[in-house]
Amino acid sequence: MRSLQQKILLSVVGWSSALLIFFPIFWMVLTSFKTELEAIASTPSLFFTPTLENYEEILDRANYLQFAWNSVVVAFGSTFVALLLGIPAAYKMAFFPTERTHSVLLWMLSTKMLPAVGVLVPMYLMFRDFQLLDTLTGLVIVNTLINLPIVVWIIYTFFKDIPEEILKAARIDGAHVGQEILYILLPMSFPGVVSTALLAIILSWNEAFWSLNLTTSAAAPLTTFIASFSSPEGLFWAKLSAASSMAVAPIIIFGWMSQRQLVSGLTFGAVK
Repeated sequence: MRSLQQKILLSVVGWSSALLIFFPIFWMVLTSFKTELEAIASTPSLFFTPTLENYEEILDRANYLQFAWNSVVVAFGSTFVALLLGIPAAYKMAFFPTERTHSVLLWMLSTKMLPAVGVLVPMYLMFRDFQLLDTLTGLVIVNTLINLPIVVWIIYTFFKDIPEEILKAARIDGAHVGQEILYILLPMSFPGVVSTALLAIILSWNEAFWSLNLTTSAAAPLTTFIASFSSPEGLFWAKLSAASSMAVAPIIIFGWMSQRQLVSGLTFGAVK
């Protein structure tokens, strides 16, 4: 009986938490189908006559597909580069550690605690001097730097779970470093690498601070697309909700389709 009660309690807590997390997204989508007057009404309403005028005006005003394409390039490009750099770094730290390896890992993680605004001015000046402002290359670089500590940490944890004896046996057979990584480590830690890549894509897609400060139009992703619907005259909640819905829809669908890989990968070894 107690076991049944615990299961019911856990189910209630789980569903309540899920609904609480999902509610802001639901309300945003709901507001996107309201008129501006209905969106700012002092008494919110769940039942109303939906309209598509917000979406029509947004599509007329901005090139949504261009913003979406920029987000895809930045998210997948930065993830690819982060994996390209992070996998060898994690390999070295996992299998050839030094007395400073732990300190380096902690230092890398500590960079995530640095407020982004603290390095905005030097980053902006460097991007200006190297002509990287408002370029996809610049955004790929900055998102790679943001996600690299997380990529190294998670993949390092997966690699540490792999017995080193397997690599020693491969070295006896003549395998070099590239073959060890490509044919042994990556297949054995494939769920972890995939979950790391998915997490990096989601984080890059949602990155707003650097997108707003380092781009204007040519390389602007969907986060900048959302911000463009706030104006000095005030916030137009219905249009802003429609723009936000269009911006988050691709990554929500992507996350929903890959949730099994993400969860199985993280539970494989990254989260302990």
